[in-house]
Amino acid sequence: MSLLHPTDDIRPVFVLSTGRCGSTMVSNILNTHPRVLSVSEFFSVTGLAAFRRRKRSGQWMWRLFSRQNAALRFQLQYEYEETLYPFDHPGARFTRADVPPIMCATLPHLTGHPEALYDELEPVVRGFPKQPPADHYRQLFTWLCQRFNRDVWVERSGPSLMWGYTMLRQFPEARVIHLYRDGRDTAMSMSRHHAFRMAVASLRTSPIHPLKLLRHDRTWETLMLWQSAIDRFVPFRRLPLDKLELADFGTFWSGLVEHSTRLFDRLPSESVLNVKFEDIQADPESEIRRLIRFISPALEDDVWIQEASSIPQPTRSRFTQLERHEQTALTEACRPGLEQLGYSI
Repeated sequence: MSLLHPTDDIRPVFVLSTGRCGSTMVSNILNTHPRVLSVSEFFSVTGLAAFRRRKRSGQWMWRLFSRQNAALRFQLQYEYEETLYPFDHPGARFTRADVPPIMCATLPHLTGHPEALYDELEPVVRGFPKQPPADHYRQLFTWLCQRFNRDVWVERSGPSLMWGYTMLRQFPEARVIHLYRDGRDTAMSMSRHHAFRMAVASLRTSPIHPLKLLRHDRTWETLMLWQSAIDRFVPFRRLPLDKLELADFGTFWSGLVEHSTRLFDRLPSESVLNVKFEDIQADPESEIRRLIRFISPALEDDVWIQEASSIPQPTRSRFTQLERHEQTALTEACRPGLEQLGYSI
């Protein structure tokens, strides 16, 4: 089958989620498909800075991909399961202080030889013409599809619902896999993840409150302002991490869910696939079949589906282990999002 481009029959897909709801698992599942390019943690690391101008040069884009910004340098002080670069390997070229953004997760997710791919990619990206940022990304992902003999790309990043409007405005041909999980378990997972603790703590001190602004349609300006605040604010000030409660994460999760509802209501129903984390765990074979059919029925493969069904692992809910008053407070914080997603309360 010849390579299909973004304007052809198989359109690219974004996995949009709040984060901490099984999206890494979905990336790992798709990464085993021989014809799907699974682009993992790309925009969460490189950010949205490219979209601040109508056109960018290939040289500028390579700097974005290869040089850390202040927020990433700060975050790399901590251990994250999403960071795949083998810093402790005897032959590792990079350290946490200088690892390029696309080497944190994206390239190691695609190949066991990420440094060679990084070297191969540099002259390619530098040679891209001056063009709209979205066209740079299309050209990059299409080149990677050709490099790995894949037919379609699927991008998945952490709390990608934060920039969902921007992605879909920049990539109107794309479709969405909306992945979600019970907000109470999601909030508890967020509370143990430093990047989410940093984000939620910043809401208490930053003059810009993203979840409030996301209730309006001016998402372009909202997201640019929020990213600028994070880039400048987070690394250089002490955040009140010790004052956070589980309910704070529940409120954060619920706000993103409310935002997603407004976003998806604007899309044709056939352009969105809703996937529940608990359903993947309960019946992985059926849910993985739904996933790949949504991307393209031409990619459905019974042998692959059966093999990929071994990837999801049972996860026990920790919510029931909380004290009763903690359960009540967290449920109330999550209530708007839980009701919108149809969870029992």
